[in-house]
Amino acid sequence: MFVPLLVSAQEAVEISTVEVRLLPEYDRPDMLVIYRITLSPEVSFPADVTVRIPAAAGVPNAVASGDPDGSLMNLVFDQQLSGAWSLLTFTSTSPDIQIEYYDPSLEKDGNTRYFEYHWPGDHSVGRMSVQVQQPLGATDMSISPNLGSGVQGGDGMIYYTADVGALENGQTFVISMNYVKASDDLSTSEIPVQFSAPIETATPSWFTLESALPFILGFLGLALIIGGGVWYWQSGRNKKSTKSQRSRHKPSTERSTRSSEPSHNYCHQCGKRAQSGDRFCRTCGSELRNGG
Repeated sequence: MFVPLLVSAQEAVEISTVEVRLLPEYDRPDMLVIYRITLSPEVSFPADVTVRIPAAAGVPNAVASGDPDGSLMNLVFDQQLSGAWSLLTFTSTSPDIQIEYYDPSLEKDGNTRYFEYHWPGDHSVGRMSVQVQQPLGATDMSISPNLGSGVQGGDGMIYYTADVGALENGQTFVISMNYVKASDDLSTSEIPVQFSAPIETATPSWFTLESALPFILGFLGLALIIGGGVWYWQSGRNKKSTKSQRSRHKPSTERSTRSSEPSHNYCHQCGKRAQSGDRFCRTCGSELRNGG
C-alpha cells in the first residue's frame, strides 16, 4: 500500500513536518490514516496542492486547513482517479493541512491482522513522526521498526510513537504491523468520551447533585414562602367570611334591648296598672301575682 504523495501542479511543495497517525479498527473495520502536514515557511499562499491517496480509500473523510485560532476549516477539493491512486487537488491558505481517510487494505487472517504503511519518499521532509494506536482487545502487537513498548494515553488506549527524523528526497520509509484480536469490536465502542478541556462546574451543561443542591434548597424555600403566603391569605378570607356570616345572624341591639325591658304588670282583681316595684295593688290592695 502506498501512502499519499504531496505534490504541486507547478513545483514540489516542501514539507516542514508531517505526523502520521495509524488507527486500526478505530471506528470502522479499516485502517484510519491521519496526516497532519505543515508546509515549509518558504511556500507562498494561497498554494495549490495535490495529495494522492489510494484509490481504494474512496472519498476522504476530511481535507482541511488550519485557521490562525487553531481550528480546522474544511477545504473544497477536486478528486480524480489515476490508476491505483486518487488525486485530491485543493487550494490552501494555511501551512497546516490535515487529511483523513480509511484504508481498506487492513488484512485479516482469522484472529491475526496485518497492515503495511509506505512513505515513498517523493519529497523531502524536515521531520517525520509516527504514532500507532493499539486497538482495544488486541494482543501481541508487533511493529517494525520497533516503536517502543507503548504508553497508555488519557483515553485508556496504548500508543506507540517514534520520531523518524528528516527524510531526504527519494528516501522511503515503511512500517509493518501485526496483532491478534479475537473480536471485531471497534475501539470507539469502549472508549469513554474525552473532553478537549476540563469542564468547569460553572459550565451550563455541568450537573451534579452537589452543585445543584443550593438551587434545590432555594427552590424549596421559595415554595414554602409562597405556600405560607397563600395559606395566610386564604385563612384571612375564611375568617372574614365567618365573621360576616355571624354578623348576619346576630340580633340587633334594638331587638335585644326591647326583649330585655320588663313588661308592665296589672292587678288581676281590679285591672289597674301597677307601678314598677309594687307588690300590692295601690287601688284594691290585692297582692300582685308578678310583683315588681
